[in-house]
Amino acid sequence: MNARHPGPQRRAYAGVVLAAVAALLAGLGIWATAGDGTADEGLPDNAVSGEPLTGPCAPDAALVPRCGAWWGAYIPYDGNSSLTAPVYAFEKKIGRRLDLVYTYHDMSGNTLDGQLLTPDEQELGRDRLLMLAWESTVWKEPHHANWTETQLGWRNIASGRHDTEIIDPQIRRIKAYGKRVFLSFDQEVDARIKEGAGTPEEYVAAYRHLRDRFEKLGARNVVWVWTVSGYLGSAQEMKRLYPGDDYVDWLAMDQYNYFTCHNTTDWKDFDRSQRPSHDWLIANISDEKPLMMAEFATVPDPADPDRQRDWYTAVPEVVRTMPKVKAMVHWNRAVPGEGCDLTVNDGPGLEGYRIAGQDDYFKQPVPNR
Repeated sequence: MNARHPGPQRRAYAGVVLAAVAALLAGLGIWATAGDGTADEGLPDNAVSGEPLTGPCAPDAALVPRCGAWWGAYIPYDGNSSLTAPVYAFEKKIGRRLDLVYTYHDMSGNTLDGQLLTPDEQELGRDRLLMLAWESTVWKEPHHANWTETQLGWRNIASGRHDTEIIDPQIRRIKAYGKRVFLSFDQEVDARIKEGAGTPEEYVAAYRHLRDRFEKLGARNVVWVWTVSGYLGSAQEMKRLYPGDDYVDWLAMDQYNYFTCHNTTDWKDFDRSQRPSHDWLIANISDEKPLMMAEFATVPDPADPDRQRDWYTAVPEVVRTMPKVKAMVHWNRAVPGEGCDLTVNDGPGLEGYRIAGQDDYFKQPVPNR
């Protein structure tokens, strides 16, 4: 199994690459057009509103719900580069509002790919939590077409080389937003080593530098998530990639039941698809941090359509036996390849996912600050 599977880690939106980044990375073959103005134009409005949540189920400072777990999803932008429209449509199908919306960005600085907290994210964030996955790459084509990208390199991130042109403008945007957000730096990091991002030690230095930079610029409304694939063939790499308890607020993993996808033939029910990695992270990384299933899904079984529904309806019962799991984020996008449809847009999959999401365990008050 390829730990960084082709679809879920190759995200994109349309946009225009910031002129400063294009100049900085000139000669590397990066897709670019004209810049979109100064880095600090159009800072987000402060999204903090109302009084802090109180009561026994109010989340703590690290957005850990004290009762149950958050229910979230990754929903791709539609053909019109709208995120709000597909999210609202998905919520109508599942009969509830998502607690958490998960989005992906590169470090280009352009208005859709590389600008953290787009207008659509800000709109969705009024009533939901946001999870921003920030990749240390620049995508070469709009919408990350053909999944081509240029690595900035963890060593360069750690050295501060990209602070002024790339990092700091986005930090100021998140600071202006005010409301707490989840941030994952280079999700499924264990699979990025072979893609040329750098060594585990360089990643740790880059992660720490990034968090320290947020602190220095006063952007303290970030909850830091460390996301690995959870593929146990990368166990030793995952240990070396951990930035440390002082730098990480949440652990996260991306595990699936691929079955017919990626040349596998073994159907894993929800429990068996998640528990080995869940147990390993708690035993080997931290038994104190909350855990996020940052991407989870199953393909259907062509021979037994009801099997996909049952996979999802088992989620509430299983997650109750995993008290460290405090957030569930469905990956609602097909990945390339025959038999690789991970969506729950219709049929038994939608029915099962809808049933799971109606469970009281996934109905927690979402904070407004």
